[in-house]
Amino acid sequence: MIALLAGGTGGAKLARGMLDVVGPAELAVIANTADDVEVYGVHVSPDPDLVTYWLADSIDPRGFGIVGDTWEVMDALAAAGRPTWFRLGDRDLAMCLIRTERLLAGERLTEAHAAVARAAGVEARVLPMSDERVRTEVTAGGRRRPFQEFMIVDRASSPIEAVILAGVEEARPTPDVLDAIRTADAVVIGPSNPVISIGPILAVPGVREALRESAAPVVAVSPFVRGRAVKGPTEPFMEYAGLSRGALGIVESYGEVIDGVVCDEQLADAPVPALACDTLMDEPDSRRRVAEDVLAFASRLDR
Repeated sequence: MIALLAGGTGGAKLARGMLDVVGPAELAVIANTADDVEVYGVHVSPDPDLVTYWLADSIDPRGFGIVGDTWEVMDALAAAGRPTWFRLGDRDLAMCLIRTERLLAGERLTEAHAAVARAAGVEARVLPMSDERVRTEVTAGGRRRPFQEFMIVDRASSPIEAVILAGVEEARPTPDVLDAIRTADAVVIGPSNPVISIGPILAVPGVREALRESAAPVVAVSPFVRGRAVKGPTEPFMEYAGLSRGALGIVESYGEVIDGVVCDEQLADAPVPALACDTLMDEPDSRRRVAEDVLAFASRLDR
């Protein structure tokens, strides 16, 4: 049993590699939901959906959304003079409608997203980090903005002054998340942004404690390849948080919850065991190879 913490493209790619190695019945992906947003009358869960579309082999080449999607709804809204800065393809919107329908019927977010995964043909578990509402907000240029607006409307162009996880103190990990961690043979923290993708998961009260108490080794995978983050604003968010660039910053971020780190650089005097290997996951074979390397490394670690 493998529990993978994921948010963003790096974690989703590793999830796809893990699927090839261990199969759907043995994989549970715990996904960040602090990026969730309500727009166009639906509840959008960008990170759980990203993981789901990667697992379904339906991810668009852009790295988000569904391959071959159409844009009739967005075009109609734009023609009506409505804002469409948050663009959802028609099939992507249909998945969000399924989730929203379930939520309005009183189901937990976990159950509602499970319906999305089933509709996408995904058998592995994709688990929201919490059923309670948590929202990332960013202060930049003296303005406090929801994360999606900062990223899409502002294009993450201003220096980051603060990151706020609104509602996280009242949130709790779901029983599904705690069970996935408790029963895991290995827990892997995917190569995702440690501040805005993995950080919200670890900030949910009870998650760090569950990782520390787990009998399974906990391994983090660095999102840095050849000294740079592969995708997204990892570097400015780490600079804001006072973290070193590269794998050492990943170790600093996760602290006492990890037993080892996998990265593409040699870490001298690392506080935890480190495996240096090629971590670029740009092809199916490389995603599988990284997953195999991570799991083999985890099997050699003591808890």
